[in-house]
Amino acid sequence: QVQLVESGGGSVQSGGSLRLSCAVSGYTYSSYSLGWFRQVSGKEREGVAAIDSDGTTSYSDSVKGRFTISQDNANNTLYLQMNSLGPEDTAMYYCAGRAGPYDSTWFAGCTFGYWGQGTQVTVSS
Repeated sequence: QVQLVESGGGSVQSGGSLRLSCAVSGYTYSSYSLGWFRQVSGKEREGVAAIDSDGTTSYSDSVKGRFTISQDNANNTLYLQMNSLGPEDTAMYYCAGRAGPYDSTWFAGCTFGYWGQGTQVTVSS
């Protein structure tokens, strides 16, 4: 049974940094993808960053250059380092996973079958 558990959210002032973690368990796929998504209440979910088992990464334009996705395979943990945060980054952040590599539509999240419960990030100006 695949489980994804996020942590590391919180409140930070504009310009600050946070690192989100996602503990992954139950994954048996040799080829897989993991991603970070975010959602503001009443708005559509937005893909933030994705990484596959080869380490290939992809970012949304809104976070490129500020956020970094990485994975620690030894500890089965996915990370999202977020720098230069702004109020527009305020959202619930979700970790997600799927078997196989992600494709060009990854940002919609529709092809990710495993989801965590989310961790809230609030950035004040």
